[in-house]
Amino acid sequence: MTPPADRRFEPRSVANTRAVVVAPGLELTCQIVDHSATGLRLRLDRNLALPGQVQVIDIARGVAIESEVVWRKGQEAGLKQRGESSLRGLVPSRLAAARAAFLRAGGR
Repeated sequence: MTPPADRRFEPRSVANTRAVVVAPGLELTCQIVDHSATGLRLRLDRNLALPGQVQVIDIARGVAIESEVVWRKGQEAGLKQRGESSLRGLVPSRLAAARAAFLRAGGR
């Protein structure tokens, strides 16, 4: 049996870092399993439906990654990155919920 084709255009790197997914009415801890220059693969703590647009907070790096959910399989999700912003210091109002979640998760 041949392995499935990898559809990524960029090489992926293993991350295994703690993160939080934030969207209106949703704050869910997760793990960034791996990432590439254009996307992320997450493992969610619970099997919940995600909206199409989310912010992923990388706690160790202190950044919010604005993303589009492109696939879901059980507790894993694939996301396409749309942009990245620091959560340290002042943030724009669109990132206020992400900054609050970052601080609750122990970020500084």
